Amino acid sequence: MVGRAFSQGTADRAAANKAIARVLEDQVAAWNKGDLEAFMSAYWKSPKLTFYSGKDKTQGWQATLDRYRKRYQADGREMGTLTFREIEIESLGPESAFVRGHWELKLQDETIGGLFTLILRRLSAEGWWIVHDHTSA
Repeated sequence: MVGRAFSQGTADRAAANKAIARVLEDQVAAWNKGDLEAFMSAYWKSPKLTFYSGKDKTQGWQATLDRYRKRYQADGREMGTLTFREIEIESLGPESAFVRGHWELKLQDETIGGLFTLILRRLSAEGWWIVHDHTSA
């Protein structure tokens, strides 16, 4: 019985990891098309979403979107070209996962980057949502 549960869990984890990787791939593709709304579709559309960056804490989906707009789309700012690398996905259970990786953003005059940690939850049959994002430079 234990062996059967473990093997079924392994298959479920593999499917979850594939779905989560797809969420991140879709985010990169949306960012690189300049489509911030599509990029944000990976985030839980809730006032309970949390986004930590440096010493700032942003609470809620709309506030996170507004932060991205101000930083990357306001006053002639550019979104640049985003890449994620060294992605590690770790299951925290059947409905949640922990993701770590590096991000890099190539802008016209500079390249910036850092580390990120995400917590994703399967909140519906539609898939996985980022419920917490901690990004550092």
